[in-house]
Amino acid sequence: MDRRPLRSFQGIRLSYAQKLFLLATVPLVLAMAAISLLVAVQARSLADREIAELENRLIAAKRTELKNYLALARTAISKDYGRALPDDEDAKERVIQTLAAMIYGQDGYFFVYDYEGKNLVAPRQTELIGADWSGLTDAAGTPIVDELIAIARRGSGYHSYLWYKPSTGEEAQMVSYVVGLQDWRWAIGTGIFIDDVLTTVAAARSETEARVRETFLWIAAITMAALLLVFFSGLWLNIRERRLADAKLKALTQRIFDTQEEERGRVARELHDSISQILVSVRYMLELARRRLRADDRRAEENLDAGIDALGGAIQEVRRISRDLRPGVLDDLGLGPALQSLTEEFGARTGIEMEFETVVFRNRLDQDAKISLYRVAQEALTNIERHAEATRVSLHVFGHTGGATLRIADNGRGLAAARSATGPTQGLGLRNMQERIEQLGGQLRIQSTRNGTVIEAQVPLSHILAPGSGAEEPRSGAPARKKERKSA
Repeated sequence: MDRRPLRSFQGIRLSYAQKLFLLATVPLVLAMAAISLLVAVQARSLADREIAELENRLIAAKRTELKNYLALARTAISKDYGRALPDDEDAKERVIQTLAAMIYGQDGYFFVYDYEGKNLVAPRQTELIGADWSGLTDAAGTPIVDELIAIARRGSGYHSYLWYKPSTGEEAQMVSYVVGLQDWRWAIGTGIFIDDVLTTVAAARSETEARVRETFLWIAAITMAALLLVFFSGLWLNIRERRLADAKLKALTQRIFDTQEEERGRVARELHDSISQILVSVRYMLELARRRLRADDRRAEENLDAGIDALGGAIQEVRRISRDLRPGVLDDLGLGPALQSLTEEFGARTGIEMEFETVVFRNRLDQDAKISLYRVAQEALTNIERHAEATRVSLHVFGHTGGATLRIADNGRGLAAARSATGPTQGLGLRNMQERIEQLGGQLRIQSTRNGTVIEAQVPLSHILAPGSGAEEPRSGAPARKKERKSA
């Protein structure tokens, strides 16, 4: 069997927009189809009941009319029939003449058969008179004369069959009402053609079918309108979301460029303000020592010692800048020692009273979580230094059943006061922290009042590695707690 069509079908890959469109349209189409089927079934069922009721009412009216006609006929012959004996041929002849003369409308008349099947009265079809019509059936095989005689023998009743219509000469459905004159063994009756009833019923049925088709068309139109609405709404949303995504991407790209430029500017300032000046002073001291050596001045050794000390300071500055860019202690010892080193250096540089507390993790954080929490702490301390005007900062990092949490609190003036003082363009650092934590599936909570700000960054348990999965955080026999205070 050729499987190439199956392969081509399996190779179809739907885009997210196509899947969303199918998800919106398929249930709608199925619902509309179910509604259409239900409406059609209910409409046809109701129409059939109404048409059957209409047909029954019309035929009942025809039957009542037949009874009235036959009651008139019996009244007309009652004088002759009521007084005559069974073998009174004169009375029978008078009754036959009376009934033959009683015609009404275009097709109405009275007929008489004796119980042997002989026709006695047929004013609109005189060729029937005098012949034996027992065994006569219509085109559908329905017995006519025999059934009429059987009904007359029982007393009275109705019978429906096909009969030639005098006004058209064609077969039409006829309903007859017959009664028996038992003394004379006659079946006397009259009939009404119900082709007008059948025409009315057919017209009602046709109208019902037209209404059902119209309902189907309306449902199809509504379905198509809904599908078009879904399509164009999805198209509009897709275009709108794509524009928003492009705008966000451009903003994110610009933010990355701004962050890179800010970091480059910071590194450039660090190099210029510290290392460059130290190297200039070293060069000055070395040149001074060279001149003094040429002059055999003993103070040249002092200049050399000062230059060596200055080079040592330059080396320390290079290490500090390198540590700010990527602290080696974070990779070597873990998050706790890296944060401890960060707070010690921050307190020594700014003079702010620092309090650091950590509980050693049983399991090590993965690399992404360590870097993100460290950068959050670094960014928070940078904001505190620049804007908070705080005198005391506490940093607490700990693990728990839900993951790991970094908590940084200060007693500064709060975010609202800082923003009013620095302008509305601030907030890039907070957005960076938010995005870092969101990428890990964590949460960043910020609570700020006039008495200070608290920042909590939580990463989920999925970023804490199992005990046997790699190196663990340095630990001791009890939870480590370290507090460091420096006064301004």
